[in-house]
Amino acid sequence: MIDFNNKSLIKLSPYPNEKANNLVSNLLAPGENIGFSFSSIRDKLIFTNKRIIAINTQGITGKKVDFTSIPYNKMQAFSIETSGTFDIDSELDVTLSGLGTIRFELSANSDIKALCQYISTYAL
Repeated sequence: MIDFNNKSLIKLSPYPNEKANNLVSNLLAPGENIGFSFSSIRDKLIFTNKRIIAINTQGITGKKVDFTSIPYNKMQAFSIETSGTFDIDSELDVTLSGLGTIRFELSANSDIKALCQYISTYAL
């Protein structure tokens, strides 16, 4: 589960959608498709046309996995911060009804503007 006390997932890099589909295909609703996928060392973050799915791999062996689903209709607001000269990472902040704000820190090679447009298409 997303740690709502820490409220941040960091060092996320682009991850192939095909691999992400293998992880969540049995969780997707009919007509739900993956648009963007990101990965940290063990965790994954997947943006579909209906929700954000956070995958938290737990334990030493990684056999225990938590899937947290954040439907776009629970988002109250979101904002992006693009990378700069010295701060090469970009950030996506998502404010959720009743849960507060979660920050996703994406690596420099992530297309944050395209992700923002994708979320806008399905959340607005």
